[in-house]
Amino acid sequence: MAAGKQLLFGTAGVPVRAKGISTRAALPVVKGLGLGCMEIEFVQGVRLGQAAARDVGKAATSAGLRLSAHAPYAINLNAHEPDKLAASRERILQTARVGALCGARDITFHPAFYLGDDPAQVYGKVRDQVRAIQDQLREEGVAVTLRPELMGKPTQFGSLVELLDLASELEGVLFTLDISHQHARTGAVNTYEEFMAIFRQVEGRLGRQAMGNMLFHVSGIEYGKRGERKHLVLQKSDFNYRDFLRALKDMGVAGMVICESPNLEEDALLLKQEYEALG
Repeated sequence: MAAGKQLLFGTAGVPVRAKGISTRAALPVVKGLGLGCMEIEFVQGVRLGQAAARDVGKAATSAGLRLSAHAPYAINLNAHEPDKLAASRERILQTARVGALCGARDITFHPAFYLGDDPAQVYGKVRDQVRAIQDQLREEGVAVTLRPELMGKPTQFGSLVELLDLASELEGVLFTLDISHQHARTGAVNTYEEFMAIFRQVEGRLGRQAMGNMLFHVSGIEYGKRGERKHLVLQKSDFNYRDFLRALKDMGVAGMVICESPNLEEDALLLKQEYEALG
């Protein structure tokens, strides 16, 4: 692991014990738990003004917390209707603008649905849309990393290979590796060897530097033939988080691990404690 690089653990949104309070008010709670990061959840819409966003950024810096931001769920960069496509782009742009004011440099979003289209054509459309969004943000001076998320259903664009292709083709674009989605999408990827194989694949395509700036989503997960059904508490699922953590340690991965389990901070702390126990 590069000098100064760390693997931080945190929650997807406001901790359960702080339910009902603002993102700003949640930051001291996250810090008090001993966690190192938090993802701001704009999943139902970006409803944070500029002044409030700047206040969040100051509070996060003061607390020494790293932030990421998750765009609204209502995004499909393969939408057939021009108005839906434009709205999807705008939701990502809004998340990036407000997220940057909060100090979040990583913007996660659900990229697209296939809608019965040829996957190769969908890839080209998504790539072009992400490039256009990236160009717009650069024009505005918004410095963020766009991270399409690895998705949990075969009907959704966002396989590991697709995201590696995007990150290889578009400079400055990475991705959010939802390792639980990968488990649900494939029905596999649940052993130390399989986790290591994925990390080696990422390193082989994107270089060693990418392993020092990873963003993971983790939770227990229920799944079937059609992929993801719902998130579960880690210890009530079959997800092999201990082998996942051991692979992270052995590969010297740095970045953020965002917990999406229903009990948020409890599983985030479990992951952090188990990881630190590896020595």
